[in-house]
Amino acid sequence: MKKFSKEEIRVLINLLDFSKIKGELIPIIAQDHETNEVLMLAFANKVAIEKSLETGYMHYYSRSRQKVWQKGETSGHFQELQEIFVDCDNDSILIKVRQTGAACHEGYYSCFYRNFKNGKFNEIRKRIFNPKDVYGN
Repeated sequence: MKKFSKEEIRVLINLLDFSKIKGELIPIIAQDHETNEVLMLAFANKVAIEKSLETGYMHYYSRSRQKVWQKGETSGHFQELQEIFVDCDNDSILIKVRQTGAACHEGYYSCFYRNFKNGKFNEIRKRIFNPKDVYGN
């Protein structure tokens, strides 16, 4: 797990451009650090990024709940930060994580568990857990 110093966090936050998405959010792509499989896309504000870099566990901003949340706080399926990359415009982040359990709230290892082929969505991955068992109704 990678943690950053307060100075490193301050420098990164000041380099990032939060102005392009309403609510000062930055898209974050989470990728498995060993397989490079894309696990999910989420958004983060400054507070979520600071918490992620400080603790080594990924935090995001929920646009529907309007709050910062730690990945795995309900499910126990945490993401440990391994590496961080910033795009050329400083307005998007790619993180490599060690994923515990599933990244997807639908119970799949990756949120990208379907492809679109022959005019329909096709599940191409197996579900790891039943969401009703973890989150209730």
